[in-house]
This record gives sequence, structure tokens and C-alpha cells, in this order.
Amino acid sequence: MRICLVYDCLFPYTVGGAERWYRNLAERLAKEGHEVTYLTLRQWERDAEPQIEGVRVVAVGPRMALYTEEGRRRIAPPLVFGWGVLWHLLRHGRRYEVVHTCSFPYFSLLAAAATRPRGGYGLVVDWHEVWSRAYWREYLGRLGGAVGYAVQLLCARLPQRAFCFSRLHARRLRAEGLRGEPTVLEGEYAGSLEAPTARAAEPVVVFAGRLIPEKQAPLAVAAFALAARRIEGLQGEFYGDGPEREALQQAIVEHGVQEIASAPGFVEAATLDAALTRAECMLSTSRREGYGMVVVEASAHATPSVVVAGEDNAAVELVQEGVNGFVAASAEPEAVAEAIVRVHEAGWALRESTARWFAENAQRLSLESSLRKVLESYARPNARA
Repeated sequence: MRICLVYDCLFPYTVGGAERWYRNLAERLAKEGHEVTYLTLRQWERDAEPQIEGVRVVAVGPRMALYTEEGRRRIAPPLVFGWGVLWHLLRHGRRYEVVHTCSFPYFSLLAAAATRPRGGYGLVVDWHEVWSRAYWREYLGRLGGAVGYAVQLLCARLPQRAFCFSRLHARRLRAEGLRGEPTVLEGEYAGSLEAPTARAAEPVVVFAGRLIPEKQAPLAVAAFALAARRIEGLQGEFYGDGPEREALQQAIVEHGVQEIASAPGFVEAATLDAALTRAECMLSTSRREGYGMVVVEASAHATPSVVVAGEDNAAVELVQEGVNGFVAASAEPEAVAEAIVRVHEAGWALRESTARWFAENAQRLSLESSLRKVLESYARPNARA
């Protein structure tokens, strides 16, 4: 099939769950023998074109800063990207059988929907997240949030074949007026599916994520500091970079854990894998997740996870209480610290049950399982124009 993937970011030039999903999807579709085009904004130097085997990467807009200093998405890049997608599909839309786009940042989806009658392609849309009206207001203010929510509502009601990556966001998408039933893709994990071997852990808590306000890294430090008072020799490793890096480092000083906590910034995947393998637990204090890949990655090393309950946090769907980790009942340092202590007290038995949990769920959570559903959707009549 002739498939066009649409997303304004491209891994590894930007790093995140959606970036990894589209990069993996493009590579796997190409290996399956499909003709794949990837539309994005240029994020590389002009003399260093990205090379993805079997994939034609097309920059439909210039290199632009996507985020503000506070870690929020800028408004101009989505508008520019949407215009670039519109222009490309007006000229070349007929060559594609399917256009598969991310819902966010919306203007590219509106462009693909607008040119669909002319191009005659099927429209497939990934909804990594569906934001609540309250979160839109928090993110962009009263007026900007109202506009953002209205655009999201319009996009949800367009004719499309919709995918979500959690039950939480599938429910929200239905409530927003989607025509039809979204398919939940539970698998994004592209690593080894072999059952992990439980190994003795070191007294280390590992935090990994882009340092933006939603990840609540200072909360992770506060909880770690409380847990360290109860767990002898506990160490903390806080991986990641972003606008909250200074706040993370300040929290380490404020809680007096400079001697037992480190914040090395962004590290290579092999370094993070090694840290997760030996860690007692993976700690995620994020209050907003569309999926929660790091929980699966930790489980693949037989390492339990601690996540925080929240109305926007779909990562809790990946934690089976007392089997591959614990869910802190609230975003209070004491509640999160208590969950860390529970992991420590569960000890070896929890690592063994985490290894079993991954072995039992690996196929369901694999990228291959989602790829099969995606390929099937391309051929269904309701994905066609």
C-alpha cells in the first residue's frame, strides 16, 4: 500500500512517546513492503537529511522551535505544519491510499480531512491523548483553552478511523462525539519480548522522563527523600532534560539529598536500560500520560513501577497493584513515598511477579500487535473516503 504518515516531530531529533511510535511504525511498514512517506517539520541541518530505510521523509515546513521555555507547545509551528500538509496533499494526495496522522497538533489533521475528498484516501487518526476542557484552560488560559478545546472537538467529529492508546482516552474520544468506535492499541513496545529474569536489585529509585511541569520531577525528589529516611542506603537517579531541570536540581538541594541523588540529564538508551535493570523501582510522578511506555520498559527488566493516580494519567492502566508495582493514591510526597516503601518491603517476590506480568502481557503490549491492527484498519471500508 501507499501510506502517508503525518507528524510534526521525528525521532531522534525530538524524543517522546509519539515520536518513537511513528518512527517504529514507519520502519515496520517499510519492512512489510509498503511504500511509506513521512511528512514532518525539518528538525535537522540542511546537509544532514534523515535516513530511514525504505521511508521517504518529506519536510513540509522549516526548522522551528516547537516549545516555549516553559515546555509548552508554541502556536506557530502547528499552523505552519498544517499549511505544509495541506499544500502537499493538494498536490500529491492522490498518490496515497491511506493518510495516517496524529490528532495533535490538530491543524495537520484538519488539512488531511479537508483534502480527503480530492485525494480519495482513507484517513486514520491516532489519539495519543484527549485533553479535558479543564486541562485546556490550564494549558492555554481561559480564551486560548476554549479555542483549543473547540478545535479538538471539531477534529474528534471528523469522519475517520480512530486509534487510542489507553481506555481512558478512548472513553473521552467517544464522549467528544467520535463517529464509530475507537480501537485501543495497547502495544507500543519495540524491545525484546523474551521473559525477563528477575535479578537482585540495588536500593535505587530511577526516575526517567522529559522534565516538563506535568512530569512533576520535584515531587519525585520529595517522595524519594521521605522514602530514604525509611530505607537504608536508598539512592535516587533522576534522568531527563527539559525546562524543569533547574527545578529538579533545586529540589535535590532543598530536600538535602545531594549525597544520595543524581540528575545526569539525558542519557543514551543503553545507560537507562542498565539503570532500570538494577533499580529497585521505576518512579513516575507524571500527572498526564497518554500511555506510559516507561512502565512497560521497566517491567521488561523485571523492575516494578510506582505511578501516581490522576484523572489524566493513563499509565495507571499498565500497573497491576502488587503485581508489577503500586499506584500512589495521590500526588502527595507521603503517598508516593509509601508506595516506594511498599516496593522495597515486597522485595524479591515483587520482582518475580513483575517478570511474570511482562511474560504474560508481552505480546499484547508489543509494537507488532498494534501494527497488525493498523494494517487491518487500512483495508477496512470505513477507513476509505
